[in-house]
Amino acid sequence: MALRGKKPDTVEKRLKALFYGQAGVGKTMAAIQFPAPYLIDTEKGAENDQYIELLNNHQGAIFQTTDFDELLTEIKSLLSEEHSYKTVIIDPLTTLYNDLLDKCAKQVGTEFGRHYGEANKYMKHLLNLLLRLDMNVIITSHAKNEYGPNLSVLGQTFDCYKKLDYLFDLVFEIQKRGKERIGLVKKSRVKTFEDGELFPFSYQEIAKRYGATILEKISDKQELATQEQVTDLEDLIELLKIPQETVDKWLEKAQASEYKEISKSDMQKILDHLNNKLPKKQSA
Repeated sequence: MALRGKKPDTVEKRLKALFYGQAGVGKTMAAIQFPAPYLIDTEKGAENDQYIELLNNHQGAIFQTTDFDELLTEIKSLLSEEHSYKTVIIDPLTTLYNDLLDKCAKQVGTEFGRHYGEANKYMKHLLNLLLRLDMNVIITSHAKNEYGPNLSVLGQTFDCYKKLDYLFDLVFEIQKRGKERIGLVKKSRVKTFEDGELFPFSYQEIAKRYGATILEKISDKQELATQEQVTDLEDLIELLKIPQETVDKWLEKAQASEYKEISKSDMQKILDHLNNKLPKKQSA
């Protein structure tokens, strides 16, 4: 088999960032200064006049929810519908994750941490959708102590799904020192932000380093599979006796949890592949 590698090209990646810190350090205020923000407020923390004014000044909108399923529905809409927003903010995700854990505990119990396993399925679903979004993605989280040997406090970390930081190219711990807010770079895949670096925490500083042109780019919607395509796929899977393991690989590659979340173009590739497996007389 011939090698399939090719020369890599540089890609302009949308910002995917996690902000965490103690209450009052300015996570929300900084986040809603990003271009055309769509704020998903999980604690009704953005009802103060200062936040409303900022959202209006930046052509933003606010959606308030305490339900994880509502969050998923909203992200799917941002992925697949025409809109003018460029940045989605979930502020904070901690609240929804804790509520999700409680609901999963009632469904499957807590023995052997079953509720964590169940909740993490929902989290993986969310993160896959966020990765596909042609928008800046900012998630904020509460902070908690990070412990070392003999319960010594090493510092602060985010208080949420423990694999949450895997999604992000940038993770910032936000601190307040006097009247100034600073960001501590806890994780970076971006060369203009060095791990362990302290910097003045503001949209202007992040835009200067990351690139305002990328941050301000208009979002493109992603067309999802049609119901006709979904029905055709289900029929072909049954007809060709496609194993579930293969179907799961298709879903994983498409970053989807169900057939209707697969993009229309990816779905057509799958259908073409399966149709080629049909006997000639059946595909005619």
